[in-house]
Amino acid sequence: MDLSNKIVVVTGGANGIGAAMCRRFAAAGAARVVVSDVDFSAAEKVANEIGGLAIACDVAVEQDVVRLVESTVAECGAIDVFCSNAGITVKGGLESSNEDWQRMWDVNVMSRMFAARAVVPHMLKQGSGYLVHTASGAGLLTEIGSASYSVTKHADVALAEWLSVCYGRQGIDVSCVCPLGVQTDFLDDDDPIHRYLHLHAITPEEVAESVIQGMKQKSFLILPHPQVAEFFSMKADDHDRWLRGMQRLRQKLTRAKKRDAA
Repeated sequence: MDLSNKIVVVTGGANGIGAAMCRRFAAAGAARVVVSDVDFSAAEKVANEIGGLAIACDVAVEQDVVRLVESTVAECGAIDVFCSNAGITVKGGLESSNEDWQRMWDVNVMSRMFAARAVVPHMLKQGSGYLVHTASGAGLLTEIGSASYSVTKHADVALAEWLSVCYGRQGIDVSCVCPLGVQTDFLDDDDPIHRYLHLHAITPEEVAESVIQGMKQKSFLILPHPQVAEFFSMKADDHDRWLRGMQRLRQKLTRAKKRDAA
């Protein structure tokens, strides 16, 4: 996709991958980049830097997402690309609270559905559009340290697949971005599991460049870490063997965590 003169919306655009995407879209010639974030002052800072438009939005609240879409269409006349990028994580497995699980579900999954529900009718009317979901390698593989992150990112990928199947022949393209470790606040250097991800961590700018290249090819899966494709293939070829390998990795990292705590 050629981003020249396109109207692009990025949620979670104030920091990390979202901010890098906003800057890269602007550099690619987008007519307007809408930087949306729950932190309006941070979003405004990025928007001012790139000549974009800042709009406050809590993506877990459907009315906020509807307002984001309606305000952008009113201000800019259209939405060509909508990037559902905002996401959160919490540590923990079965012991995670119901409140944490619900918050993860609302931000990492329902926000994408709210966005699609609001923006797809506009895209169908104009005859074209592009939806970009920032998921995670955890959505194709798993995340050892957070059950809720792994589950919600799997759901994010599934929703993106469904949107592609249902609207791909109606002019709406869909991409799902699935990186491994990225140098953002998500990575905790005190956690052995996150230190493992940090070994191959890339910058948000590298993710943003992968997004640009993936959109040019209209690739559904955009994999900033090429090894994700290899791991995903191994999982598909022999799921049981892959699970055993992940069990061994978890055991190794858990032991390291216990040693650090001793």
